[in-house]
Amino acid sequence: MDNQTRSEISRRKAIDAALTILTRDGVGGLTFDSLSRESGISKGGLLHQFRTRHGVLCALLDYQRQQFEQIKRDYLEKEGATKAEPILAAHIAIYREAIKQPRSVARAGLAALIESPNLLEDVETTDAETIKALQDEAVDPDLSLLRYFAASGLAFHTLMGMSPLSESARNRLFGRLLDEESWQAQASPPKRRSKRSAG
Repeated sequence: MDNQTRSEISRRKAIDAALTILTRDGVGGLTFDSLSRESGISKGGLLHQFRTRHGVLCALLDYQRQQFEQIKRDYLEKEGATKAEPILAAHIAIYREAIKQPRSVARAGLAALIESPNLLEDVETTDAETIKALQDEAVDPDLSLLRYFAASGLAFHTLMGMSPLSESARNRLFGRLLDEESWQAQASPPKRRSKRSAG
């Protein structure tokens, strides 16, 4: 086994261990000592991989992005051709799946952002690109954004442990958000400005 493969295996093992620690002990429990114990990787090996705790949190966010991209690709491959707004549907599906994972990568991502708010800059850039893609495909951009932020709000409240909704209620609401036919009556093409108001 070459060094690069060994390094990738160690990195993945460390990330799995970090997810376990965050789920069990919260962000305060994530230290190089606890990570070494949980992963079986020496502290020196972890410092070589990540250098700082901030590096571990960045790796968790990067892993979250990869997981979400995989959910998006899988959804678009399976359902994309049947949707009028496939990008919106894929993002709603990402939020739905994020709260189903027992060791939620999204929960780890939230922990990383709470610990290091400066990591939000990357998230904001990605979100801006997502919003533009949603608006570009939408008949009614406002309705598209309302559905997107409703899905993110459901996921956020659940991941933070603040949602009073049962799992069946959440599933029903996500199903409704994904059901394009139920939104078609509300959708309206964007209003064009008259020549008089354009001047």
